[in-house]
Amino acid sequence: MTRYIRHACAFCALLLLALLVNAARVQVVDSAALDGNPANRRDAIARYAQPRGDILVDGRPVTGSKDTGEQLRYERTYRNGPLYAPVTGFASQLYGTTFLENAEDGVLSGTDPMLAPLPLWNDFTRARNPGGKVETTIQGAAQRAAYSALGGKRGAVAAVEPATGKILALVSTPSYDPERLSGTGRSVAKAWTTLNGGRDKPMLNRAIRRTYPPGSTFKVVTAAAALDSGTVTDPDAPTKSPAPYTLPGTNTKLNNEVEGCTDASLRHAFKWSCNTVFAKLGVDTGPGPMADTARKFGFNDSGLRIPSPVSASYFDTSLDKAQLALSAIGQYETRATPLQMAMVAAAVANGGSLKTPYLVERTTTDDGDVVAAAGPRTVRQAISPGTAARLREMMREVVEKGTGANAAVPGATVGGKTGTAQHGIDNAGTPYAWFVSWAQAPKDPEPSVAVAVVVENASADRGDISGGGSAAPVAKAVMEAVLKSPRRDGL
Repeated sequence: MTRYIRHACAFCALLLLALLVNAARVQVVDSAALDGNPANRRDAIARYAQPRGDILVDGRPVTGSKDTGEQLRYERTYRNGPLYAPVTGFASQLYGTTFLENAEDGVLSGTDPMLAPLPLWNDFTRARNPGGKVETTIQGAAQRAAYSALGGKRGAVAAVEPATGKILALVSTPSYDPERLSGTGRSVAKAWTTLNGGRDKPMLNRAIRRTYPPGSTFKVVTAAAALDSGTVTDPDAPTKSPAPYTLPGTNTKLNNEVEGCTDASLRHAFKWSCNTVFAKLGVDTGPGPMADTARKFGFNDSGLRIPSPVSASYFDTSLDKAQLALSAIGQYETRATPLQMAMVAAAVANGGSLKTPYLVERTTTDDGDVVAAAGPRTVRQAISPGTAARLREMMREVVEKGTGANAAVPGATVGGKTGTAQHGIDNAGTPYAWFVSWAQAPKDPEPSVAVAVVVENASADRGDISGGGSAAPVAKAVMEAVLKSPRRDGL
């Protein structure tokens, strides 16, 4: 009898061991697969069981969370959602996350291991920390000024602090309210369909996700290449440029919108945006130096993150002379995001040094302990300090004496470059109006802000559309807001 009891006890112990081994297999070996199974709602329920952390502008939250009492309990809310949508993106229970809501999801949702009190603590406890906070570099005043100045037109604004790379404004219009995508009801699905089917594409982040032909604003890059390569040594010397200019190897003649461009100096051509001078200058400089200078400013970089991915701006590196001539004036296949052109202006303003643009100042726990902090980081010396100084001088003259007068800020030193970019089949589309600029307050040793503005549908007759008329006033509003902001002094 005793022998049978011993056998039964051993068999029960074996069964218990098998149960423990299987439980360990399920919880350790198969946990990742089970967590990722679409039928497993536990992660979603846990994710929305607590408020999401906030995204901050000027130290104040522009996001929030609402308790619905439903199974997916907390829904995302937004304060002034259309204004900050290009920064925050959306956090939707049906459609996922975008922009900062996506790039910083670990911190905001509380799943980032850096939020845990001890290393690997959450792996053992399966606990979820309270959502952390994401402090942005955005200046609310600059963001509001850009949004208001665009006035609902299709377009975008990017503003950068030249010395650090901080993004001070990131606006895309028309915009949308991300809160319309929070929740799980029919209204959310309807809003998704409406927003994605809208002709004006309100969910498209034009500041970082759309590339445009930069038009004459690209002449900043062409002038930099010509000066740095030694093609031009004296900005005031005649350039031996005919007007009109026949594109090499073709019978196509390139004309100007202004008079006085024949054999004009680089300074005069820059001030009045002479196409013929810059087209020939691009050919004279050559494809190598042109492509290298564009690369140094950030073109053809598919890895830029702010931390959201930025669409790569493009400069063709295999061009014949006619194509190079058109590329040198920001046409042909040349494409740029507004953020890229703000980086060009910022590098010129910063003595030729290009800083990595960034949107997140720091991330913290829910009670304010710093998880990670950003800081200035130099990408490269895009152009020599001497070339940068000459370009700053020429950009000042554009605003003080040339086509960019509408960007002048009383009491400040402002440099800029206008641009009007043709596009569409046979250039039939409404031209894009561009303006890139930087501004320096009287008491500041260096410029405090660099701005790029593009307006897709300027409200003017086609022949009257210009960067100086349509985009420069927007840049002026943003520069004024930054120069007046107390945050510029570190407050």
